[in-house]
Amino acid sequence: MITPAEFRKFKNNLPQGVNLLAVSKGHSVKSIRNLASLGQVHFGESRLQEALPKLDQLSDLENLRWHFIGHLQSNKVRTVLRSFSVIHSVDSYNLAERISRIAVEEDLFPDLMCQVKFRDDPNKGGFDSEELFENWTHLARLPNLNFIGLMTIAPKGLSVKDRMTLFIECKDLVDQLGLSHCSMGMSSDWEEAMAAGSTWLRLGSILFGEKAN
Repeated sequence: MITPAEFRKFKNNLPQGVNLLAVSKGHSVKSIRNLASLGQVHFGESRLQEALPKLDQLSDLENLRWHFIGHLQSNKVRTVLRSFSVIHSVDSYNLAERISRIAVEEDLFPDLMCQVKFRDDPNKGGFDSEELFENWTHLARLPNLNFIGLMTIAPKGLSVKDRMTLFIECKDLVDQLGLSHCSMGMSSDWEEAMAAGSTWLRLGSILFGEKAN
């Protein structure tokens, strides 16, 4: 796990407007507490079954803000809405409609990001960028949803140059839609993402080391 001095140096070197999301999936409650004690507030989880016990055990840390970053199954929307402040992975119009309906029922106003695929990748879901742009007006009108940005994941095997190009395309679409945030960049490509305009870096192994499970 990153040392306190290394963490503070890393955070201090991030440009203004770039936020750090500590991806805590696969890591222990103790590790999350250690990072929270250094001032980290935002944590990301992608597996609900793993996340809920952590949230319960860390409920005394009332300032923590939890982000859901994994594929969101429709039957788990209500539980995720009740437990997470931000969802990074809204990957279809049908899912957005379901989130909206349940958010109205629960009187919640979640912050959301649409997951977008800028390259063919059979391992990842997401909106087609042109489809999202063409249907944005309808999507943005869904009640009780606060769309704050887009999220993307670069497919494995891309060169540094190609990853940079992909991230720039995401930032350009964010600007065209009048949004504020880009959730892009992980432990292997965060520097390119940050250079392209990412506002949320999703980092796990850099902060926590190897997964506990």
